[in-house]
Amino acid sequence: MLRRSISFLLIATLTVTALATGSNYPNKVTKTIYATSDLFGKKAPALEVESWLSGAKPTTEGKILVIDFWATWCGPCRATIPELGDWAKKFSKDIVVIGISDEKPEVVKAFMEKTPMPYNVAIDPSRKMSKIVGVQGIPHVLVVTPDGIVRWQGFPLDPKDKLTDETLQQIIDAYKAGVR
Repeated sequence: MLRRSISFLLIATLTVTALATGSNYPNKVTKTIYATSDLFGKKAPALEVESWLSGAKPTTEGKILVIDFWATWCGPCRATIPELGDWAKKFSKDIVVIGISDEKPEVVKAFMEKTPMPYNVAIDPSRKMSKIVGVQGIPHVLVVTPDGIVRWQGFPLDPKDKLTDETLQQIIDAYKAGVR
């Protein structure tokens, strides 16, 4: 009886351990990231922008950041906007979506009047953060956990590694499970 109890306890412990460690961040995928800095698994640069066009600076403490470098003239950037809005709504308890353009405020504001962007939008004409990341192609997205680590980086529509609801949920679950 004791042997059976020990065996059951061992199996239960292994199962719980497997479940706990099974909640992991997405693996790094070999892909072109269109940036000079591959920050996957590394500390993200500080969030710096010139001004917020969607209101006050969002509260980011304890939230996963989805930072999108984009422009009004960029077709793939415009195609990504509805999905970014969906993520901002669907995952509102866990993530903050931020779109950063290096264009003039009047250009972005005029665009926003015609195109709903139900998430945080900022401009950074001096490209402080973009330069640190080395963004060379847009849209370029960083997903950063509250511990400041980049858990996903790249072109969100990349067929090799598309940023999806499932990817974001995986990152949320891993962070909540304490995976660091």
